[in-house]
Amino acid sequence: MMVIKNPTVRKILKFLIPALLIPLVIIIGVTLLKQKHYALVASFVALLSLLLFVAGYEKKKTGSRRMVIVAVMITLSVVGRFIPLFKPVTALTIITAVWLGGEAGFLVGAMSALISNFYFGQGPWTPFQMFAWGLIGLIAGLLSVPLKKHRLLMALYGLFSGMAYSFVMDIWTVLWYDKAFSAELYWAALLTAVPYTILYSVSNVIFLWLLAKPFGEKLERIKVKYGV
Repeated sequence: MMVIKNPTVRKILKFLIPALLIPLVIIIGVTLLKQKHYALVASFVALLSLLLFVAGYEKKKTGSRRMVIVAVMITLSVVGRFIPLFKPVTALTIITAVWLGGEAGFLVGAMSALISNFYFGQGPWTPFQMFAWGLIGLIAGLLSVPLKKHRLLMALYGLFSGMAYSFVMDIWTVLWYDKAFSAELYWAALLTAVPYTILYSVSNVIFLWLLAKPFGEKLERIKVKYGV
């Protein structure tokens, strides 16, 4: 597995990839490619997500061990999307980020969307899902210290994440419907999606309330045992 040893380069990549490069790729896909080459856009987002993950560690052995754990979390997340109504994708993404780092959380969120959509259906919405779930994980990693300490704060972040996911995905809804962004249509899309947003947000709270502590304890033991 590739290792980026220069700490300055790692810091630059950890900022540029989620803040600039991935949004730029998605914007190009929506505007210049007119959402027709969504598979290519999703592939680039996946590659950038992997590069972001690589930028999060210094040693090859540590990174390889983290990748194994992350692969397991992605698998659980993909399987979880088959649960009717309540989807634990966001919860597992947040848990990964809090205990393994924001870069790992971003990768779990992005790859869970890409892989599960081979069953649920790929489309121009896939890159938006990858970015939305990935960003939720990245921010959770930045807030890992308070989220670990306060169960209620973890649940509240899950509630916020459900709304944030809707905000991002409704941008795609407007672009798909109108081929250009319209604030009026965006607010209409948000209002229309309120019942689904509430259900999704509540499911995040339930899953995090039930799963965060037991999953966190197991991940903590794995980190200590294998030096991750």
